[in-house]
Amino acid sequence: MAIIKQNAIHSLKLPDFRNLGICLRILVVANLLGLFASLAASNNLTEWLPGFTRWSALMQPVLLLSLLAVYAIQPWLAKLHGYIAYPIALLIPVTFSLLAHVVASEILHIDLASSLLRTLTLTASITAITLLYLQLRQRALTPAIAEARLQALQARIRPHFLFNSINAVLSIVRSDSKQAETALMDMADLFRVLMADNRELVPLAQELALCRQYLALEKLRLEHRLNLNWQVDNMPQDALIPPLILQPLLENAVYHGIEPLADGGTISIQLHSTRNELHIQLRNPYQPGSTHHQGNRMALSNIRERLQLHFDVEASLNIRQDNGHYAVHIIIPYRHRAAA
Repeated sequence: MAIIKQNAIHSLKLPDFRNLGICLRILVVANLLGLFASLAASNNLTEWLPGFTRWSALMQPVLLLSLLAVYAIQPWLAKLHGYIAYPIALLIPVTFSLLAHVVASEILHIDLASSLLRTLTLTASITAITLLYLQLRQRALTPAIAEARLQALQARIRPHFLFNSINAVLSIVRSDSKQAETALMDMADLFRVLMADNRELVPLAQELALCRQYLALEKLRLEHRLNLNWQVDNMPQDALIPPLILQPLLENAVYHGIEPLADGGTISIQLHSTRNELHIQLRNPYQPGSTHHQGNRMALSNIRERLQLHFDVEASLNIRQDNGHYAVHIIIPYRHRAAA
Protein backbone atom coordinates (compact mmCIF):
# COMPACT_ATOMS: atom_id res chain seq x y z
CA MET A 1 0.00 0.00 0.00
CA ALA A 2 2.85 2.38 0.82
CA ILE A 3 4.48 1.64 -2.54
CA ILE A 4 1.25 2.35 -4.41
CA LYS A 5 0.79 5.62 -2.52
CA GLN A 6 4.40 6.63 -3.20
CA ASN A 7 4.03 5.96 -6.93
CA ALA A 8 0.69 7.78 -7.08
CA ILE A 9 2.42 10.84 -5.66
CA HIS A 10 5.29 10.48 -8.11
CA SER A 11 2.85 10.19 -11.02
CA LEU A 12 1.60 13.72 -10.23
CA LYS A 13 4.98 15.20 -11.01
CA LEU A 14 4.80 17.99 -13.60
CA PRO A 15 6.51 17.50 -16.97
CA ASP A 16 9.75 19.33 -17.63
CA PHE A 17 8.64 22.57 -19.26
CA ARG A 18 12.25 23.30 -20.23
CA ASN A 19 12.30 20.25 -22.45
CA LEU A 20 12.04 21.06 -26.15
CA GLY A 21 9.94 17.98 -26.88
CA ILE A 22 7.45 18.83 -24.13
CA CYS A 23 7.11 22.43 -25.40
CA LEU A 24 6.49 21.23 -28.96
CA ARG A 25 3.86 18.76 -27.76
CA ILE A 26 2.09 21.52 -25.81
CA LEU A 27 2.02 23.78 -28.88
CA VAL A 28 0.66 21.03 -31.12
CA VAL A 29 -1.95 19.72 -28.67
CA ALA A 30 -3.19 23.19 -27.65
CA ASN A 31 -3.60 24.32 -31.27
CA LEU A 32 -5.36 21.08 -32.25
CA LEU A 33 -7.78 21.50 -29.34
CA GLY A 34 -8.39 25.12 -30.37
CA LEU A 35 -9.00 23.95 -33.92
CA PHE A 36 -11.62 21.44 -32.82
CA ALA A 37 -13.22 23.94 -30.42
CA SER A 38 -13.57 26.50 -33.23
CA LEU A 39 -15.01 23.85 -35.53
CA ALA A 40 -17.56 22.79 -32.90
CA ALA A 41 -18.63 26.40 -32.31
CA SER A 42 -19.15 27.13 -36.03
CA ASN A 43 -22.41 26.55 -37.84
CA ASN A 44 -20.63 25.65 -41.08
CA LEU A 45 -17.15 25.41 -42.57
CA THR A 46 -17.25 28.93 -43.99
CA GLU A 47 -17.57 30.35 -40.47
CA TRP A 48 -14.94 28.04 -39.03
CA LEU A 49 -11.80 29.51 -40.61
CA PRO A 50 -12.48 33.15 -39.61
CA GLY A 51 -13.45 31.97 -36.14
CA PHE A 52 -10.25 29.96 -35.74
CA THR A 53 -8.20 32.90 -37.04
CA ARG A 54 -9.71 35.23 -34.42
CA TRP A 55 -9.14 32.64 -31.70
CA SER A 56 -5.57 32.08 -32.82
CA ALA A 57 -4.78 35.80 -32.87
CA LEU A 58 -5.86 36.06 -29.24
CA MET A 59 -4.59 32.75 -27.89
CA GLN A 60 -1.20 32.36 -29.59
CA PRO A 61 0.35 35.19 -27.52
CA VAL A 62 -1.28 33.66 -24.42
CA LEU A 63 0.17 30.25 -25.26
CA LEU A 64 3.68 31.58 -25.92
CA LEU A 65 3.69 33.79 -22.80
CA SER A 66 2.48 30.85 -20.72
CA LEU A 67 5.30 28.65 -22.03
CA LEU A 68 7.84 31.36 -21.23
CA ALA A 69 6.40 31.72 -17.73
CA VAL A 70 6.48 28.01 -16.88
CA TYR A 71 9.95 27.79 -18.44
CA ALA A 72 11.16 30.53 -16.10
CA ILE A 73 9.68 29.02 -12.93
CA GLN A 74 10.30 25.34 -13.80
CA PRO A 75 12.95 24.84 -11.05
CA TRP A 76 10.52 26.21 -8.46
CA LEU A 77 7.56 24.21 -9.80
CA ALA A 78 9.62 21.01 -9.72
CA LYS A 79 10.00 21.35 -5.94
CA LEU A 80 6.26 21.62 -5.31
CA HIS A 81 3.86 18.78 -4.63
CA GLY A 82 1.82 17.82 -7.68
CA TYR A 83 -1.44 18.87 -6.01
CA ILE A 84 -0.02 22.41 -5.80
CA ALA A 85 2.07 22.52 -9.00
CA TYR A 86 -0.74 21.47 -11.35
CA PRO A 87 -3.21 24.20 -10.25
CA ILE A 88 -0.43 26.77 -10.66
CA ALA A 89 0.35 25.46 -14.15
CA LEU A 90 -3.38 25.69 -14.93
CA LEU A 91 -3.73 29.18 -13.48
CA ILE A 92 -0.88 30.72 -15.52
CA PRO A 93 -2.51 30.50 -19.00
CA VAL A 94 -5.90 31.43 -17.53
CA THR A 95 -4.35 34.59 -16.07
CA PHE A 96 -2.67 35.50 -19.35
CA SER A 97 -5.95 34.81 -21.17
CA LEU A 98 -7.75 37.18 -18.80
CA LEU A 99 -5.16 39.91 -19.41
CA ALA A 100 -5.26 39.38 -23.18
CA HIS A 101 -9.05 39.60 -23.25
CA VAL A 102 -9.06 42.81 -21.16
CA VAL A 103 -6.35 44.44 -23.27
CA ALA A 104 -8.04 43.49 -26.55
CA SER A 105 -11.54 44.62 -25.53
CA GLU A 106 -10.90 47.55 -23.19
CA ILE A 107 -7.66 49.08 -24.47
CA LEU A 108 -7.48 48.13 -28.15
CA HIS A 109 -11.29 48.17 -28.49
CA ILE A 110 -11.34 44.98 -30.52
CA ASP A 111 -14.79 43.45 -30.90
CA LEU A 112 -14.31 39.91 -29.61
CA ALA A 113 -16.76 37.25 -30.66
CA SER A 114 -16.63 35.40 -27.34
CA SER A 115 -17.35 36.62 -23.82
CA LEU A 116 -14.75 36.75 -21.07
CA LEU A 117 -16.28 33.73 -19.32
CA ARG A 118 -16.23 31.67 -22.52
CA THR A 119 -12.59 32.66 -23.20
CA LEU A 120 -11.48 31.70 -19.70
CA THR A 121 -13.45 28.45 -19.79
CA LEU A 122 -11.96 27.49 -23.14
CA THR A 123 -8.44 28.33 -21.97
CA ALA A 124 -8.85 26.35 -18.75
CA SER A 125 -10.29 23.38 -20.65
CA ILE A 126 -7.49 23.32 -23.24
CA THR A 127 -4.84 23.66 -20.52
CA ALA A 128 -6.39 20.91 -18.41
CA ILE A 129 -6.65 18.51 -21.36
CA THR A 130 -3.05 19.25 -22.40
CA LEU A 131 -1.75 18.63 -18.87
CA LEU A 132 -3.82 15.44 -18.68
CA TYR A 133 -2.32 14.24 -21.98
CA LEU A 134 1.21 14.91 -20.71
CA GLN A 135 0.43 13.15 -17.44
CA LEU A 136 -1.00 10.07 -19.20
CA ARG A 137 2.00 10.00 -21.52
CA GLN A 138 4.34 10.16 -18.55
CA ARG A 139 2.51 7.31 -16.86
CA ALA A 140 2.65 5.25 -20.05
CA LEU A 141 6.41 5.69 -20.22
CA THR A 142 6.93 4.99 -16.53
CA PRO A 143 7.32 1.24 -15.86
CA ALA A 144 4.65 -0.41 -13.69
CA ILE A 145 5.84 -0.41 -10.11
CA ALA A 146 6.65 -3.70 -8.39
CA GLU A 147 6.76 -6.01 -11.42
CA ALA A 148 8.75 -3.60 -13.59
CA ARG A 149 11.30 -2.97 -10.85
CA LEU A 150 11.90 -6.70 -10.56
CA GLN A 151 12.21 -7.03 -14.33
CA ALA A 152 14.55 -4.06 -14.47
CA LEU A 153 16.70 -5.58 -11.74
CA GLN A 154 16.92 -8.85 -13.65
CA ALA A 155 17.78 -6.98 -16.84
CA ARG A 156 20.44 -4.85 -15.18
CA ILE A 157 22.37 -7.50 -13.37
CA ARG A 158 22.24 -11.15 -14.41
CA PRO A 159 22.33 -14.10 -12.02
CA HIS A 160 25.57 -15.31 -13.53
CA PHE A 161 27.27 -12.11 -12.37
CA LEU A 162 26.18 -12.71 -8.78
CA PHE A 163 27.34 -16.32 -8.75
CA ASN A 164 30.62 -15.55 -10.53
CA SER A 165 31.36 -12.65 -8.19
CA ILE A 166 30.73 -14.78 -5.10
CA ASN A 167 33.00 -17.51 -6.46
CA ALA A 168 35.69 -14.93 -7.25
CA VAL A 169 35.50 -13.57 -3.69
CA LEU A 170 35.65 -17.08 -2.21
CA SER A 171 38.79 -17.81 -4.23
CA ILE A 172 40.73 -14.98 -2.56
CA VAL A 173 39.28 -15.05 0.95
CA ARG A 174 42.33 -16.80 2.38
CA SER A 175 45.01 -15.39 0.10
CA ASP A 176 43.87 -11.74 0.19
CA SER A 177 41.21 -11.18 2.84
CA LYS A 178 41.42 -7.39 2.50
CA GLN A 179 40.61 -7.50 -1.22
CA ALA A 180 37.80 -9.98 -0.56
CA GLU A 181 36.32 -7.62 2.03
CA THR A 182 36.50 -4.71 -0.43
CA ALA A 183 34.81 -6.82 -3.11
CA LEU A 184 31.97 -7.75 -0.77
CA MET A 185 31.46 -4.08 0.13
CA ASP A 186 31.35 -3.24 -3.59
CA MET A 187 28.72 -5.93 -4.11
CA ALA A 188 26.66 -4.59 -1.23
CA ASP A 189 26.83 -1.02 -2.57
CA LEU A 190 25.95 -2.18 -6.08
CA PHE A 191 22.87 -4.13 -5.01
CA ARG A 192 21.80 -1.34 -2.66
CA VAL A 193 21.62 1.04 -5.61
CA LEU A 194 19.89 -1.52 -7.82
CA MET A 195 17.20 -2.17 -5.21
CA ALA A 196 16.60 1.55 -4.58
CA ASP A 197 13.74 3.51 -6.13
CA ASN A 198 15.79 4.98 -8.98
CA ARG A 199 13.63 7.60 -10.69
CA GLU A 200 15.29 10.97 -10.20
CA LEU A 201 18.40 12.21 -11.94
CA VAL A 202 21.65 11.49 -10.09
CA PRO A 203 25.13 13.07 -10.25
CA LEU A 204 27.29 11.67 -13.00
CA ALA A 205 30.13 11.17 -10.51
CA GLN A 206 27.85 8.88 -8.45
CA GLU A 207 27.00 6.75 -11.49
CA LEU A 208 30.68 6.60 -12.40
CA ALA A 209 31.64 5.44 -8.90
CA LEU A 210 29.05 2.66 -9.13
CA CYS A 211 30.48 1.59 -12.50
CA ARG A 212 34.00 1.44 -11.08
CA GLN A 213 32.75 -0.80 -8.28
CA TYR A 214 31.02 -3.08 -10.77
CA LEU A 215 34.09 -3.28 -13.02
CA ALA A 216 36.33 -3.97 -10.02
CA LEU A 217 34.23 -7.08 -9.33
CA GLU A 218 34.46 -8.18 -12.96
CA LYS A 219 38.20 -7.47 -13.00
CA LEU A 220 38.57 -9.71 -9.97
CA ARG A 221 37.05 -12.53 -11.98
CA LEU A 222 38.39 -11.89 -15.49
CA GLU A 223 41.80 -10.53 -14.38
CA HIS A 224 44.05 -9.66 -17.35
CA ARG A 225 41.33 -10.44 -19.90
CA LEU A 226 39.47 -7.26 -18.95
CA ASN A 227 41.20 -3.97 -19.70
CA LEU A 228 39.71 -0.53 -19.24
CA ASN A 229 40.39 2.76 -20.98
CA TRP A 230 38.85 5.63 -19.01
CA GLN A 231 38.59 8.98 -20.82
CA VAL A 232 36.78 11.09 -18.25
CA ASP A 233 39.10 14.07 -17.72
CA ASN A 234 36.63 16.36 -19.51
CA MET A 235 33.64 14.97 -17.63
CA PRO A 236 31.42 17.70 -16.10
CA GLN A 237 31.37 16.84 -12.40
CA ASP A 238 28.02 18.52 -11.75
CA ALA A 239 26.12 16.83 -14.60
CA LEU A 240 22.95 14.90 -13.75
CA ILE A 241 21.91 11.73 -15.60
CA PRO A 242 19.24 9.03 -15.19
CA PRO A 243 20.52 6.39 -12.76
CA LEU A 244 21.83 3.07 -14.02
CA ILE A 245 22.43 4.25 -17.57
CA LEU A 246 26.11 3.40 -17.88
CA GLN A 247 26.29 0.30 -15.66
CA PRO A 248 23.99 -1.88 -17.84
CA LEU A 249 26.01 -0.86 -20.91
CA LEU A 250 29.22 -1.92 -19.19
CA GLU A 251 27.62 -5.21 -18.18
CA ASN A 252 26.66 -5.81 -21.80
CA ALA A 253 30.20 -4.95 -22.88
CA VAL A 254 31.66 -7.48 -20.43
CA TYR A 255 29.17 -10.27 -21.02
CA HIS A 256 28.70 -9.94 -24.80
CA GLY A 257 32.09 -8.50 -25.74
CA ILE A 258 34.88 -9.57 -23.40
CA GLU A 259 33.78 -13.00 -22.11
CA PRO A 260 33.44 -14.71 -25.52
CA LEU A 261 37.03 -13.73 -26.46
CA ALA A 262 39.78 -16.06 -25.25
CA ASP A 263 42.24 -13.17 -24.87
CA GLY A 264 39.66 -10.70 -23.64
CA GLY A 265 39.85 -7.08 -24.74
CA THR A 266 39.57 -3.41 -23.81
CA ILE A 267 36.45 -1.45 -22.95
CA SER A 268 36.73 2.27 -23.64
CA ILE A 269 34.58 4.70 -21.66
CA GLN A 270 34.52 8.33 -22.78
CA LEU A 271 32.55 11.09 -21.05
CA HIS A 272 32.62 14.70 -22.16
CA SER A 273 30.36 17.69 -22.74
CA THR A 274 29.96 19.97 -25.74
CA ARG A 275 27.87 23.11 -25.47
CA ASN A 276 24.70 22.03 -23.65
CA GLU A 277 25.04 18.30 -24.29
CA LEU A 278 26.60 15.45 -22.36
CA HIS A 279 28.15 12.66 -24.44
CA ILE A 280 28.54 9.11 -23.10
CA GLN A 281 30.48 6.81 -25.42
CA LEU A 282 31.31 3.18 -24.79
CA ARG A 283 33.27 0.89 -27.11
CA ASN A 284 34.13 -2.78 -26.75
CA PRO A 285 35.26 -5.66 -28.99
CA TYR A 286 32.76 -8.24 -30.11
CA GLN A 287 32.89 -11.51 -32.02
CA PRO A 288 30.44 -11.59 -34.97
CA GLY A 289 28.15 -14.59 -34.87
CA SER A 290 28.77 -15.31 -31.20
CA THR A 291 25.69 -16.53 -29.33
CA HIS A 292 26.93 -14.49 -26.37
CA HIS A 293 26.33 -11.36 -28.38
CA GLN A 294 22.63 -12.10 -28.80
CA GLY A 295 20.01 -10.94 -26.34
CA ASN A 296 21.48 -7.64 -25.22
CA ARG A 297 18.54 -5.63 -26.56
CA MET A 298 16.56 -5.68 -23.31
CA ALA A 299 18.92 -3.34 -21.46
CA LEU A 300 19.22 -1.04 -24.49
CA SER A 301 15.42 -0.83 -24.81
CA ASN A 302 15.14 -0.08 -21.10
CA ILE A 303 17.69 2.71 -21.39
CA ARG A 304 15.96 4.19 -24.45
CA GLU A 305 12.62 4.29 -22.62
CA ARG A 306 14.12 5.99 -19.57
CA LEU A 307 15.95 8.53 -21.73
CA GLN A 308 12.67 9.32 -23.46
CA LEU A 309 10.90 9.64 -20.13
CA HIS A 310 13.47 12.09 -18.74
CA PHE A 311 14.47 14.06 -21.85
CA ASP A 312 11.93 13.28 -24.61
CA VAL A 313 13.36 14.13 -28.06
CA GLU A 314 16.42 15.88 -26.63
CA ALA A 315 18.20 12.58 -25.89
CA SER A 316 19.45 9.92 -28.29
CA LEU A 317 21.08 6.49 -28.17
CA ASN A 318 22.99 5.31 -31.24
CA ILE A 319 24.66 1.95 -31.84
CA ARG A 320 27.40 1.22 -34.34
CA GLN A 321 29.24 -2.00 -35.24
CA ASP A 322 32.43 -1.85 -37.28
CA ASN A 323 35.78 -3.63 -37.51
CA GLY A 324 34.97 -6.09 -34.74
CA HIS A 325 33.89 -3.40 -32.29
CA TYR A 326 30.55 -2.47 -30.77
CA ALA A 327 30.00 1.20 -29.91
CA VAL A 328 27.19 2.93 -28.02
CA HIS A 329 26.83 6.71 -28.07
CA ILE A 330 24.35 8.47 -25.77
CA ILE A 331 23.64 12.19 -26.02
CA ILE A 332 21.56 13.86 -23.31
CA PRO A 333 20.97 17.51 -22.34
CA TYR A 334 23.47 18.87 -19.84
CA ARG A 335 21.58 19.22 -16.59
CA HIS A 336 23.09 20.24 -13.28
CA ARG A 337 21.81 20.58 -9.73
CA ALA A 338 20.99 24.30 -9.96
CA ALA A 339 18.84 23.82 -13.07
CA ALA A 340 17.28 20.48 -12.16
